[in-house]
Amino acid sequence: MLQHVCERAAEARSLSRVVVATDDDRIRAEAQRFGADVRMTSPDHPSGTDRVAEVAAAERADLIANIQGDEPLIDPAAIDAAVNGLLRRPEAPMGTLKKEIEDPRELSDPNVVKVVTDLAGDAIYFSRSLIPFVRGEQTRAYKHIGLYVYRRDFLLGYSRMAVGPLERAERLEQLRALENGHRIHVVETGYESLGVDTPEDLERVSKLLEARLLMR
Repeated sequence: MLQHVCERAAEARSLSRVVVATDDDRIRAEAQRFGADVRMTSPDHPSGTDRVAEVAAAERADLIANIQGDEPLIDPAAIDAAVNGLLRRPEAPMGTLKKEIEDPRELSDPNVVKVVTDLAGDAIYFSRSLIPFVRGEQTRAYKHIGLYVYRRDFLLGYSRMAVGPLERAERLEQLRALENGHRIHVVETGYESLGVDTPEDLERVSKLLEARLLMR
């Protein structure tokens, strides 16, 4: 799974390098087996963002993309969309993605994080609840795709920002940026995020990968 993520991320035109950040020797060994660039990090980080920040501290890149290691079907074009979106918005220190919700069951699923944006495409709020609540004209609802792009200096200071009541209530780390007055630019994508969190997820993704290989 990790190899698929790395290989697909390497296809993104906007990335100059792909690095695996981990504190687990088993992941390090597997990543080295297929030739990945691996950085061992502290085991004491409270979040993946802090782990990425440790690696970023030793890099000179202007932008850092945080790609989850459990999404073997990650679309390189989605990565490029997030990176290029942030490049077009120099006043925003952070960027991410959204996708229109098509499955009605996701509207009430608290594990599907929703996002609303302003007319410029910057995030207003992220929530596990349905937002917006529609009382008048029907509108589209969007889910958040958990791929982030940060400006390096902003990322290095992220863990020092105050954790606010909204982040504590929703348990959504990205709300820290909003609560501290920072913009998050959100780009719409057609990419359907398929993370592997359960054996059932693994079986579904494995079938999709097999189908794609047969089509080549």
